Amino acid sequence: MKTIKTTGIFLLLAMLITSLPVMADGSKDKEYITINGVVRDKQNKRKLEYVNVSVLGTSIGTVTNMDGGFSIKVADDVKSRTLEISHLGYRSQKVTIGEEDIEELNIYLEANANTLPEVLVRALDAKKLVEEAVSKIAVNNSKSPNMLTGFYRETVRKRRSYINVTEAIINVYKTPYTEDVNRDRVQVFKGRQLVSPKQGDTLIVKLQGGPNYAIFLDVVKNHEILFDEQGMRDYKFTMGNPVMLDQRPHYVVNFEPQAVQPYPLFYGKLYIDEESKAFTQAEFSYNMKDRNKITHAILKRKPFNLRFKPEEITYLVTYKQEGGTTYLNYMRNEIKFKCDWKRKLFSTNYAVVNEMVVTNKKLEDVSSIPGKEAFNFKHVLSDKVGNFYDENFWEGYNIIAPTESLESAVNKLKKQF
Repeated sequence: MKTIKTTGIFLLLAMLITSLPVMADGSKDKEYITINGVVRDKQNKRKLEYVNVSVLGTSIGTVTNMDGGFSIKVADDVKSRTLEISHLGYRSQKVTIGEEDIEELNIYLEANANTLPEVLVRALDAKKLVEEAVSKIAVNNSKSPNMLTGFYRETVRKRRSYINVTEAIINVYKTPYTEDVNRDRVQVFKGRQLVSPKQGDTLIVKLQGGPNYAIFLDVVKNHEILFDEQGMRDYKFTMGNPVMLDQRPHYVVNFEPQAVQPYPLFYGKLYIDEESKAFTQAEFSYNMKDRNKITHAILKRKPFNLRFKPEEITYLVTYKQEGGTTYLNYMRNEIKFKCDWKRKLFSTNYAVVNEMVVTNKKLEDVSSIPGKEAFNFKHVLSDKVGNFYDENFWEGYNIIAPTESLESAVNKLKKQF
């Protein structure tokens, strides 16, 4: 059956607290500065989410959260002192930073008008454009192994309240994009978890997810999601309005199902660099017309008398060009569903969000992650609750700044212990 290829990779929504080995490194000895800021639309002052914030000329980066906020740490031994801020449809901006922490850096991005003639874009064959981009993956994407460092977060909301927050620093070993995705590996380097102590917040449901999404949600490498031979027949492709990203014009290709299969299909958009034909972003969601197919695809286990109803499932994957090569940059998956027990009148709304941002990368002298250290389907991503009380838990690692609601939820959950 054709689904997102995450066989045996699960997110466990339950009050399970176990220990993961934490490996020592030298980051605690490093000195660094921290820049906190907010990115907004210059015209309407709206806070912008998923904006790339990176240190110019380096692999250091993060993304803004749902409140447009970001926090980025720059080690003292990094020579560059310029931040680059880029977002789809906006002019990139560079901001000079000094040697001191910055608590409130306000950045306003200006919308960038389309530069490609719409008539010309409409005349393009969308399917052939996607096929050309697929044929150039081996040229545009990494030709050698690399090791990505990423920050990964899982959150679970029950109605409007967070009941589970799990975070980790992960290492992601990526083989060349000419090789099979199954040779890629993820290692949990450091993590922590906080779960609601209320008995009523306990719900055991196994869904596809977990840190290994950093491998299998890479749509450019994992062709089984969209770009294999069958997938190209399953979808209808049409041209959308062009956009700008990193000061480069991009084609936008819309796709929707044009076939009926025993597995669920997607609606979505692909963003393709006009010049290089590299994929830079993919946004897609399940077609919710057949919830039975979706349930079968994403639900791995539930109690016998629990009814599970998926409501919305969305995915976002972005890539960033560096030195002429395009690398994985950010992933986000949100699953909204309802659960209710048989013989009960009302159902309960849940929302699970997994997201991962690449905060650094190693491109030379890269070795694979040993099998015994790799994260696999038998593992549950969790750590001791007490770790959430350590304000310096992440030390010099870059993370995705928590939103105001998440920060508030964590504080409330802490007080309950």
